[in-house]
Amino acid sequence: MNRTIDQRAADNIRALAVAMVEKANSGHPGGPMGGGDFMHILYSEFFNYDPSDMTWPFRDRFFMDAGHLSTLMYAQYYLLGNYEKNDIENFRQWGSITPGHPEVDVARGIENTSGPLGQGHTMGVGAAIAAKFLQARFGDWMNHKIYGFISDGGIQEEISQGAGRIAGHLGLSNFIMFFDSNDIQLSTPTDEVTTEDTAMKYEAWGWKVVTIDGHDHDAIRKALTDANNEIEKPTLIIGKTIMGKGCVTADGNMFEGHCELHGQPIGNTGADYTKTLLNLGANPDAPFEKYEDVSAFYGTLIKEKTAKAAEKKAVIEAWRQDNKALSDKLDHFLSGELPDLDFESIQHKAGLATRVASSNVLGYLAEHVENMIVSSADLSNSDKTDGFLKKTQALQKGDFSGSFLQAGVAELTMACIANGIALHGGIIPVVATFFVFSDYMKPAIRLSGIQELGVKYVWTHDAFRVGEDGPTHQPIEQEAQIRLLEKLKNHSGKNSFLALRPADSAETTVAWKMALENNDTPSGLILSRQGVKDVPAQGESRYQEALAAEKGGYLVKEVENPDVVLVANGSEVSTLIEAAKLLEERENIKVNIASIISEGVFRLQPKDYQESVIPKDKPLYGLTAGLPVNLEGLVGENGKVFGVDHFGYSAPAGVLDEKFGFTGEKVCQNVMAYLNETSMAKI
Repeated sequence: MNRTIDQRAADNIRALAVAMVEKANSGHPGGPMGGGDFMHILYSEFFNYDPSDMTWPFRDRFFMDAGHLSTLMYAQYYLLGNYEKNDIENFRQWGSITPGHPEVDVARGIENTSGPLGQGHTMGVGAAIAAKFLQARFGDWMNHKIYGFISDGGIQEEISQGAGRIAGHLGLSNFIMFFDSNDIQLSTPTDEVTTEDTAMKYEAWGWKVVTIDGHDHDAIRKALTDANNEIEKPTLIIGKTIMGKGCVTADGNMFEGHCELHGQPIGNTGADYTKTLLNLGANPDAPFEKYEDVSAFYGTLIKEKTAKAAEKKAVIEAWRQDNKALSDKLDHFLSGELPDLDFESIQHKAGLATRVASSNVLGYLAEHVENMIVSSADLSNSDKTDGFLKKTQALQKGDFSGSFLQAGVAELTMACIANGIALHGGIIPVVATFFVFSDYMKPAIRLSGIQELGVKYVWTHDAFRVGEDGPTHQPIEQEAQIRLLEKLKNHSGKNSFLALRPADSAETTVAWKMALENNDTPSGLILSRQGVKDVPAQGESRYQEALAAEKGGYLVKEVENPDVVLVANGSEVSTLIEAAKLLEERENIKVNIASIISEGVFRLQPKDYQESVIPKDKPLYGLTAGLPVNLEGLVGENGKVFGVDHFGYSAPAGVLDEKFGFTGEKVCQNVMAYLNETSMAKI
């Protein structure tokens, strides 16, 4: 070790962080100044990766929780050659690759998008689960580590409880987290908001905890050594650091540990920008330069890291030669490709709830897709993910041979973990709960969309027909919220989410096919609690006809020159079929019925196809068990949507259908009233 170069490197990181924020006139300099020592020691002595092959699947991974400390990462990775000087000079500017909060960019070392506190380290827990899962199947050579970095804010976010509990319970010894504990947050010292004993909390969850001086390089070194040698527990390193370490005033006095250093350029505080750079050994006239000795050190280090990775790759290649079948399976996992699946072979009884149909699909997938982890928030027997669980076993401490994660009552944590599993690669994550509890998951769903992750969400109990459980459990507005994400583009220009509400068992199978084949955006299956009458097949195979749902929508009932086109998704499609029968028998009304499983996908189809399903020159009537806005964009301003514009009530599902107007009889009456209004309007 070289104490001088270690201190110089840490100070170089601090100076670069200060300079980035000052030039951008925006950002958070104080925290990065405190974390510079840990980052340098971690990356120079412990972090295993290949600088010449940044996407190497068996690299260590670093998950940042405190995304506002992005300059800490950019400065460190600049020293490692992942960024050019121009990149850090343009921090937070339009078109730069150094955004205000880090956005996943594996080629430059950014493993996750972070910013909403608590989610970053929880994604790290997910990555650690993924690594353990793969290690259990391919051997102990797969022993890479997952490092997390968290701040006081992340520790305080409620999600930290779920992440801490699950990581400790599963004994994720491959997860090592540094807590940058500087006793300062954005607007107050931490002692104004909390008096908890963080170390005792994590120890109670089953973690190994050590508290150190976060600026003592020997202490950091020992803590990381011990953490890497730990084989039973995740490790929390509580590093007591100083906010704005190295800041000085214009007259040369130290100005450290102040709240105002947290979230603004230090030149706007009591510290002096130029004097602070000088104190850190930087040249104020060239603040973005690497120190000459630090640059030389890192140049040598990069060569050493590359050579060490080559040694590891040789070990892996020897394993591959001795284990050809396993090697091929590993490559298949990492490719993201699906095995050959015969979805049509999945059998369903008549009139199933779509959650039960989903269970049948999951049972099939459990036997045919080996790299899938399914998770449920204490609802596997209700959301019917137990169809998968019955064919495998739950992940347990010391035994990751199973494929089911019992997350407990922690929907947001579960979803963030799924994001981390997806980010790690090699595994398909599925998470399930009641649809109304998607409200708890929205922050993670949003990051699934931003990061373009193929997480599969399963939401059951999709409507007011939850019944007796009452309004707290009856989703009314949730579908509208989720479908908004289908209208929101990600940075690749695609719909940021795929929302699928199938009409019957056959469509449920197709929905699963669509979700599994959708690798680069999250997907959500919205499924019924109650049994649903199957859509009548027009030919020999209902499944073959349901494949038309892959276009987002199609006609499940079609006649020539219809008088009205009825539009719905999910279980309301069967209600429309009942209503259509009455309309035809009683009123001699010719009816088409459109099942629109995904408006987002439907809108991507050619205009002539959309027009063939939902023609603009016909009366259009939509039925939704959610807010009318779910279908208003489909039927247009001249159409009519019957939906629910109020919270539900506690009563049996059949009673609610009657009271709310969701029976064939009521819909028939409402359609006739609409058609009469339309006729009168034309007179």
